[in-house]
Amino acid sequence: MSGGRAAATVSPTAHYTGEVWVKNGLSHPDLETWQGRVLHAALALPNATSKRLGGPTLDGLLLARHRIIDSLLEDLIVGGVGQVVEVACGMSPRGWRFSERHGDRLLYIEADLPAMAQRKREALEEMGALSERHRVVDLDVLREGGPDSLEARVEGLDPSAGLAIITEGLLPYFDDETVDKLWARLAKALAGFDKGVYLADLRFAQPNQGLLERSFELGLSAFVRGRVHAYRGDAAAAEAALLAAGFRSARLHRGDEHPAAAEVREDPGAGVLSVIEAKA
Repeated sequence: MSGGRAAATVSPTAHYTGEVWVKNGLSHPDLETWQGRVLHAALALPNATSKRLGGPTLDGLLLARHRIIDSLLEDLIVGGVGQVVEVACGMSPRGWRFSERHGDRLLYIEADLPAMAQRKREALEEMGALSERHRVVDLDVLREGGPDSLEARVEGLDPSAGLAIITEGLLPYFDDETVDKLWARLAKALAGFDKGVYLADLRFAQPNQGLLERSFELGLSAFVRGRVHAYRGDAAAAEAALLAAGFRSARLHRGDEHPAAAEVREDPGAGVLSVIEAKA
């Protein structure tokens, strides 16, 4: 697929990440866009230069977080979680792959802002991938209450079937105060399920950054057309904040240590993030 009625409203990161998934065998060709191909080609030289100099690459970061979340989600589904809500789904292939793999044992809901949700819905329709058990809905994760809120989207799901909520790539857009408030809402939403788990990636501020790392930070901010926020403190501080938000337990998996990211572990891009696994 090279377009669609809502293509112009899709963010650059959604296009780029969609291309990364396709190029690495994680996605369906219908989830690729021509904008993604152009963006990936445009960033190929900066990524290659950084890699040659021993610095991080954007692809390394994206692949590490995606593969680790996939691995953790697979374990949760095998362990009995039967419902997933992927917030800010973008062009992620995860809903398609996991719905294909687990069939009727899994309810997978992809969610995003209306224009992005429509773009994803069109792509999945062309793939013949939409069903009662795999659907796309509108959701504004910052809206507290109302039909398109997080709370409304989990209301009516089966408490006994368990629920995993995923926010891949979302937290860097928000400052720490907004993140803490979101975590409290997520913990509350998940508390009503027999098994309620939250998966997300989190990037920490890197002290004593060298030129390559600073250039990487500036490149990320330019790429997303705004400031990219790194979370305060370290993993221990994030785990404490998750517990304070209402989660029963919280664990952070380092991007350069988790076995699911072994293929990109040597890329410093994998080392700038961790993946949250928090249970309500």
